[in-house]
Amino acid sequence: MATTYNTLILGASYGSLLATKLALAGHSTHLICLPAEAELINKEGARVRLPVKGKEGLVEVDSRKLPGKLSAGGTEGVDPARYDLIGLAMQEPQYRSPGVRELLDKVAKSKKPCMSIMNMPPLPYLARIPGLNVEALKPCYTDATVWQSFDPKLVTLCSPDPQAFRPPEDKVNVLQVALPTNFKVARFDDPKHTAVLKRMQDDIEAARFEGMELPVKLKLHDSIFVPLAKWCMLLTGNYRCVQKDGMRSIKEAVHTDLAQSRKVYEWVSALCQSLGAAKDDMVPFEKYAAAAESLMKPSSAARALAAGAQNIERVDRIVQTIAASRGQKLDAVDQTVAMVDGWLAKNRKAAA
Repeated sequence: MATTYNTLILGASYGSLLATKLALAGHSTHLICLPAEAELINKEGARVRLPVKGKEGLVEVDSRKLPGKLSAGGTEGVDPARYDLIGLAMQEPQYRSPGVRELLDKVAKSKKPCMSIMNMPPLPYLARIPGLNVEALKPCYTDATVWQSFDPKLVTLCSPDPQAFRPPEDKVNVLQVALPTNFKVARFDDPKHTAVLKRMQDDIEAARFEGMELPVKLKLHDSIFVPLAKWCMLLTGNYRCVQKDGMRSIKEAVHTDLAQSRKVYEWVSALCQSLGAAKDDMVPFEKYAAAAESLMKPSSAARALAAGAQNIERVDRIVQTIAASRGQKLDAVDQTVAMVDGWLAKNRKAAA
C-alpha cells in the first residue's frame, strides 16, 4: 500500500467518526480526549454505529478491527510536528481549557496543516475570506487569543454535516450517527497540503467494511465557501431549538413554521454569497428541510444550554456581526441571538 498518513485530532466525538473512517482506509489517528474516554478507546476501540442503505438497524464499526490504527490520550507530551495533518474537533469554548490551550499553540507553531471540524470556524480560517474584518468577529469567540499563533494559509475548514451523538445509555467510546451525510472540506492554500486531503478522500471512498460501502465520506472542495453552507442550517435549525422556557427538536425548529425557516435559511445563504460564495456552494433549503425531518432531538448547543453551559459556540453571533458590518439584519436572527444570550446569562448567574 502507498504511504499512510498520521493524523492528530483534538476531540473524540466527531473526531472518532472521522478517525474511524480514516482507520478503515488504512490511515492512523491519535485522538486527544478526556482520560476516561482515552482509556476506553484504547481498551475497547472507538465504536461507531451507522445506518447503511439496505441494512436493517445500525452497523457497528469497531476501530480495533480496521487496517489503520486508532489511539487516544491526553494533552501531555504530544508533539504535533510528528503528524501529517491535525484535526480540530472540539467545541470552540474547550480550546481555552488548561492543557488544550497549550497544545493548540504548539499545533500553530508546528506549521502543520490544520483541518477544523468545528461548527464555529477558527478565526484564522475566516481570515482567508477576502475583505472580511476578522478583528470585529473576536468578541464572538469565548477566547479569541487561542488562535493568535496560526497562519491562515495552514488552516482549512471541514463542515461537520453528519449528525452524531453519544447514546446516554452507552459507554463514552460509542458514537451513533443519526444523519449520515458527508464531511465537506475546503482546499488549503498550498497544493501539497491539499493533496493530503485528496488522498484521504479517495482512500475513504474506496474502503469497504465487511464488503459494505459505509456512508459519511470526506469530500474535498475547491471553494473555501463550501463549509459555510452549514451556517444556513445552524441558524435555521440548531440555534432555533433554543426557546424561552426550554428546548425543541431540530425537526420542530425547522418544520413548525416552514415559511419562516425558509426566510432565515435563504437570508443566511444570501449573506454567504455576498462574501463570495457561489450559489452552488450552498445547499438548497428543500434538501435541508427534508434532512431535518429525521432530527428528533434538540441540537447539541441547545442541550448544552439546558444542562447549564456557560459558554457555547456562537455561529449565530458571527452571522449577525458579519451581516451588521454589511448593513444587513434579520429580526428572526436577532431574536435567536437574544434567546441564546438570555440562557447564557441565566446559566452564568446560577453558577456564580
